Amino acid sequence: MAWYDEAVFYHIYPLGLTGAPKTNSYGEPEHRLNTLIPWIGHIREIGCSALYIGPLFESVGHGYETTDYKKLDSRLGTNADLTAFVEECHRQGVRVILDGVFNHTGRDFFAFQDIRKNREASPYKDWYCHVNFWGNNEYNDGFSYDNWGGYDLLAKLNQNNPEVRDYICDVIRFWAREFKIDGIRLDAADVLDFGYMQALRQTANEIGPDFWLMGEVIHGDYTRWVNGGTLHSVTNYHLHKALYSGHNDHNYFEIAHTVKRLYGMGGNRPEGLKLYNFVDNHDVERIYTKLNNKAHFTPVHILLYTLPGVPSVYYGSEFGIEGKKERYSDDSLRPALDLKDYENALQDNACTRLISRLGKIRQKVKALSYGDYQELVLTNRQYAFARNYDGKCVVTAVNNDDSDVSLSLPVGGASQYQEQLSGERVSVADGRIQVQVKANSGGIWVPVSGDAAFKTEDGAVKTEAAGDRPTERAASEEKAAASSRKAGAPGRKGTEPKKKKAEEPGRNKTASEEKKAGASGRKKAASGKKTAEPTAEQPERPKKKAEARKVSENRKKTYEEMDIQELQQAILERMAMNGPITDRMRQDVMENVYHNSLVNWIKSFR
Repeated sequence: MAWYDEAVFYHIYPLGLTGAPKTNSYGEPEHRLNTLIPWIGHIREIGCSALYIGPLFESVGHGYETTDYKKLDSRLGTNADLTAFVEECHRQGVRVILDGVFNHTGRDFFAFQDIRKNREASPYKDWYCHVNFWGNNEYNDGFSYDNWGGYDLLAKLNQNNPEVRDYICDVIRFWAREFKIDGIRLDAADVLDFGYMQALRQTANEIGPDFWLMGEVIHGDYTRWVNGGTLHSVTNYHLHKALYSGHNDHNYFEIAHTVKRLYGMGGNRPEGLKLYNFVDNHDVERIYTKLNNKAHFTPVHILLYTLPGVPSVYYGSEFGIEGKKERYSDDSLRPALDLKDYENALQDNACTRLISRLGKIRQKVKALSYGDYQELVLTNRQYAFARNYDGKCVVTAVNNDDSDVSLSLPVGGASQYQEQLSGERVSVADGRIQVQVKANSGGIWVPVSGDAAFKTEDGAVKTEAAGDRPTERAASEEKAAASSRKAGAPGRKGTEPKKKKAEEPGRNKTASEEKKAGASGRKKAASGKKTAEPTAEQPERPKKKAEARKVSENRKKTYEEMDIQELQQAILERMAMNGPITDRMRQDVMENVYHNSLVNWIKSFR
């Protein structure tokens, strides 16, 4: 067991949160990182025990076009500021991991500048991929090179060059020695060379047995990256997508199928594949924006904190703020916030209160970190599962319907169970508990034994008054916000900063739209029933291996030779062999326009 097995992460994009200028002038350091010190206490207050922060090092603009790996970005301060910040995090019991942008550098990086100056005579000409002095680039340097994502601003490092590997491994050692960090999140890990990642893992092992390497991976078989030789964990984009679309479509089958598939990837063992779970981050829209029914904020986060994996909250989302992705800018996803604007959030904001309680429950209930996974109930609108650990059975149930529901759930050997958000107790009869799950809500039931009962800070068992449960408060606040917006008034109290005006209203689906969206899933489940018994999930269609081989054999090009459109079509064909392709699956494929990522995706199919 390592610290990250029980971690609850908080994610900060520092250049955005501190309101740093979009472009680096490389002038005198501005000590903006120090303004984040009060956030450390907030992180602990809402039940988080670890911080993923980055990018932090000297760069041109958004932070991912690195200029100097060994110097804190001038817009954030000095190396001494970062050392002190990490030290304060540790003092308050918060682990820290940084962004490692090791796939590419910016054009101001010393090796690239030397190539511009000395061309063929540069000792660094082999530090980048396919440098061609007969070509050119958009900056008219008189040579071309491989970039990342189609941006010449991001020059792709030659990860097979031993000098590059040695340099990056030395950077990791420097960060661990200088700043005493606890791990690294590898940017664009799905396009990193596997031999390169093995060298990084070896360096991490040298630093310490619990130095964590987590990678950004979008699609594919996650076990290709998560194993003893490469990374400890990767970003769980599969579950990210399922959590919001499964609620928007009233289709818990999508979520349960995703969880079952990922759990199977890890050998159906709780320690097999511990993924970094999230509902939003600095690259995707805020969960509060994506949800059609804002009350689903509650069941979404109950699942985030109770399903297998390591949960993470992106800064500001604990306040329920909005953030819609723009076509040419991610600025709306990375806003500057003043913590003083949310000083009463724990009292006034149902979203913040929910996140805080879930964080504390997660830290207390070890089965949520180490327990196995067993599906108990599955319909379009109700979903329940058990996490069993150390002789204790912990049960989670969620309900995305607008009506309350009664569920009969099998449990362990205790005589009573207590729901952790409300404090309400239920008795066990014939090995089952009968629980009431509120509309658009959920619960976490833990066996009552010793100090297993949820207690408030004064030691008393807490039971919320009717109408004060997080789901009910979120729903009522959303209705009040909608009415206020019609009148031109601000939205929910404590949700947006004081300086902001009205928020965009979130639209609930009409009855006809909802019927259409959930029609396919409801063929196998009766969503209108008030009592749901355990049902078996629909079996996966067997993979058509012979047909898959035929597709591959008939192709005249290797995957590397295919263009983006051909790769997208090939991925869709392989998906179709495994089952029906939803509109959202097709959209995910068509929105991925990065050649290397698509190549890795198609190769991940078995």
